[in-house]
Amino acid sequence: MVIWSEPAKADLRSIHDFIAHDSQHYAKKVTQDIREKTDVLDELPKVGKKVPELNDENIRELSLYSYRIIYEIKDQGAFVLSVVHKRRDLMAGDIEL
Repeated sequence: MVIWSEPAKADLRSIHDFIAHDSQHYAKKVTQDIREKTDVLDELPKVGKKVPELNDENIRELSLYSYRIIYEIKDQGAFVLSVVHKRRDLMAGDIEL
């Protein structure tokens, strides 16, 4: 089961709103593609690579467009923790994981 945390949902809304300033169509497409990218985690939770900044085998990421979809593998399934732009510093402290 793939579960989206509240901070990850907020990240997705922010991405949508940012893109929507230029195009409602692409805002919807990008956010939909991000959600669909996580569908694979149901069957293959270790498909993503380990997040190098955290060095934790259970915290992994998928990449899509210019975003990192960060998730944690737990017994109950995969928990999407955050969706961040690849240029953002994960260790800056402004990203909730």
